[in-house]
Order: sequence, then C-alpha cells, then structure tokens
Amino acid sequence: MSSTTRSASNTRGPASIFSSSVETDANSIHGAEPTGRNLTDVPEEEGYDIPPPVPSSPYITTSPPASTSTFNTSVKAPRKAASVRTLGRTSNDQLGSASSVTAVKRAASASSAAVPSTGSANNTRAPRSTSSSSVAQKFRSSPRLPHDKDAPPASSTIMYWSRAPVWGTIPTRTMRAHTVTLVDTTAWLFGGCDDKDSSKDIYCFDTETMQWTHPDTVGEQPPPCRAHTSTLYDKKLLIYGGGLGSVYYDTVYVLDTTTRRWIRPKIAPGPQPAARRAHSAVYYKGRVWIFGGGTGLTALNDVWTLEVAGGAGSNSRPMRWEGMETYGKKPGPRGYHTANLVGNTMVVIGGSDGKESFTDIWCLNLDTLWWSLVKQQQPLYKRLAHTATQVGSFIFIMGGHNATDYVSELLLYNLVSLQYEPRQVLGKPPASRGYHATILADSRLFVFGGSNGQTAFDDVYILDLAAGAYLPQVTSFIMDPAQIVPGSHS
Repeated sequence: MSSTTRSASNTRGPASIFSSSVETDANSIHGAEPTGRNLTDVPEEEGYDIPPPVPSSPYITTSPPASTSTFNTSVKAPRKAASVRTLGRTSNDQLGSASSVTAVKRAASASSAAVPSTGSANNTRAPRSTSSSSVAQKFRSSPRLPHDKDAPPASSTIMYWSRAPVWGTIPTRTMRAHTVTLVDTTAWLFGGCDDKDSSKDIYCFDTETMQWTHPDTVGEQPPPCRAHTSTLYDKKLLIYGGGLGSVYYDTVYVLDTTTRRWIRPKIAPGPQPAARRAHSAVYYKGRVWIFGGGTGLTALNDVWTLEVAGGAGSNSRPMRWEGMETYGKKPGPRGYHTANLVGNTMVVIGGSDGKESFTDIWCLNLDTLWWSLVKQQQPLYKRLAHTATQVGSFIFIMGGHNATDYVSELLLYNLVSLQYEPRQVLGKPPASRGYHATILADSRLFVFGGSNGQTAFDDVYILDLAAGAYLPQVTSFIMDPAQIVPGSHS
C-alpha cells in the first residue's frame, strides 16, 4: 500500500504519594542527608524532582496562543494567568502551564472543520452551582486543527499519533496526577495539580465530538487532590485516597455520573487501609481492589478490598474494607506503578519505592490470592508514573519516567507471550511526560495532560490504532504459564 498523508478526516466522529513538597528538598532527593523519610528519592507528583536536579528558580513558560475563536465568557472575574502554576510545590518553585508545542500534519477538510452538535445529554450544561469556581471559563467555538509540515506521511495501516482537535469549555488548568475515566463515550476528568479552587472540578470530554464540557455537580464534593484513584462501577466513579501538599487522604467519595451527584458513602467500622497516594485500583466481583502506594513515610505493598456492589454505602448497608492475606512471594513496596485487570488477574507493572525504579511485572490471581512473577527477557524497561491501558491481548504502556528522564515511548506488552513486542508508530507523539492519564475509546488511545518535570500539559493526543483496530475485540486469550514463576508460601 502506498503511503498517504493522514488528514483530519481520519479523526472519527460517531506524585507524591510518598512525601510532601514541604518536607523534601533538592539536596535530599539527590543523595545528601535524608530527611528521615525513607522514600525521599521517589519522583513525585508534587514535591519530587527527578535527576538531573531541577534548579530552584521558577520555571515560567507562556502558553501557546489560542485560536482566534477562543474567548472568555466572563469579564467580571478574569481567571489567574495560566502561564504560572504552583502545582502543589513550594511557592518558590513554580512551574509553567503550556500545551505541548508538537503538532501533527493534517490536511484540513470541510467535514473536519464543522462544529459538532451540542444537543446530546452529555453536552448539556446545568446552571453553575454556588460551589463552583468563579473563574471565567475558556471556550473555543471551533476545533483547533494543528498542522505540522514535518509530520511524516503514513500508510493508513500504521498506528498514528495526532493532537486532538478539541473545542468547547476547555479546562482552565493543566492536568497532572489526575484521573480520567471513560463512561460510555464520555471521559470524566477529576483532580490533578492546580490551585485549591479548581483542582476538584469535573471536566468531561466527548471522545466522538472532541468537545470539552464543565458540568455542575451536587452533593458533598471531595477536597482538591491528586495521585488518587478513580474506579468505575455501575456508572459511578469511586474516588479513593490521594492528597494535597503534606496531607494524605483515606477517604472515599462516589460520583454518580448519571445524576452528577457526589456522596460520601457510609463505611462500616473496623480495620481500614492507611491514607495513601500513588496506589492502584481495579474493580472485580463487586469489590474495589487497592494495591500499594505510599503514606509519606513509607511505600506499601498491601492489598485491600472495598465492597461496593448491591447499593453498598447507605446507613443500612455500609461499604466494608477488608485487608486481604495474599500468598507467594510479594512484590516489593511501590507507588506510581500501574495495575490492569486481565480476566481474574491483576497485572502490576513497574513503579518505585523511592530508592529505585522497577522493571518487574507481577500477577495476582484475585480468586486464589496468589502472587506470581513474570519471567522477563531483554530488553527491560524501568517505568514509573506511566500509564498502562489494556487493548485486547496487549497492554499499551505510555510515557512515564525511566529512572533517568521522562519518555514519550509507547511500549506494547503482549499478554499471551508476556513479553514486549515492537510495533511501528508514526505521526508526532506527545512530548515526553509522566503523571498523565490514558483511556481507550473506539479503537483510539487518548492521552490527557501530564508533566515533564518542568512543564505541566493541558493537551489531548490520539493514537489511531489503524490496522490494529481489531485488537480491542480480542477478549479471549490465555497467558503463557511457562512465563510465570509460580508463587510459594513465604
């Protein structure tokens, strides 16, 4: 097949967890006298810099100019300039907010420039509630279609990166250590780093029209947080843990995405997990399974479940925590790893304990509670603050930190052979980053925000699976047992 240039018409329509920035300085990160915490070397979503050392002077960058159709809907309450964000660090270490400067070669077409209809229920805005931020909203009336003369031509069969032509009520903050959860065709963004007034706001992104909306919610909202988890069940988002500054949370909040109502569910008395951030969570058989993370004093490798099925959370039927006793050799304590539910198995990839970054991959059978370690072959990849998205019989590992620097590399991990598999990808990938969020929707991988240690991003990128669009349809496969080291009682 001859190579052809990708066009806009190919976009189809229908940190730290471990310690706070107050308690950590650049010297302790890079080998000087420790502060007393044993995880001060972990790159972290708010207070940790990753080698090479970051200078103490502020990083101030300027956001790229918006399109001519971008304007503010309110002049009475102009928002704080978006070029400087503290992102949870000390006031003397500010970071810049800037969209990635990379763009993608697209041939503009009449169909791609049309503004999608806003008549769907997902795009209907209710009146702003009194609890919402008074900051003026940034609105773009037409999609931004970036062009890049340097973007290479690509066969329509090869996976291809491009920047999403977003429009609508654009988030007024950068996105770092946030969560994005897909419900039907709508991606729900919550939390991340920003000021206290807006980091708890919900934004919605329609994966078909590329429209951002800023819906109102009611009920008891969570406090601003980052490095939390958001777990989907029954079209509800369960937010657990995270923190802000030196504060670590052990609270549970639930957002009903149908009614847009927050609740603080009732929790039965009894043992509960320690407050934490940078943990992982999956949903299996009516329970949310929590693994690892950090408390600010130490990294963790414990497993807890929270019973949420059957309307749990009321006074008459509270949710209940249970610490799970697992068997076999366990993974070392870690945070900023990823966990994917593959059948009845939780697959844990990478992470860090504050001293070193990991290459290992672990499997926990959630029925037998046995841990197993995957045999690894060269090359090995150290990763933390990355994302891992299951795409059929593969896990797509995007970005993160490799113990030396942030990367933009896309790794495909084959769940059948349990090995990495090279695959050609063209286009302009997102800038190197970690602490981003990734979802799979309609044979496309969406990447939201992130940070490179100096700049936090507010962009959205799309990986078109092209000839690999069949991959999400692969739902039945068996992991190679020869590649798994059986567990043994420890």
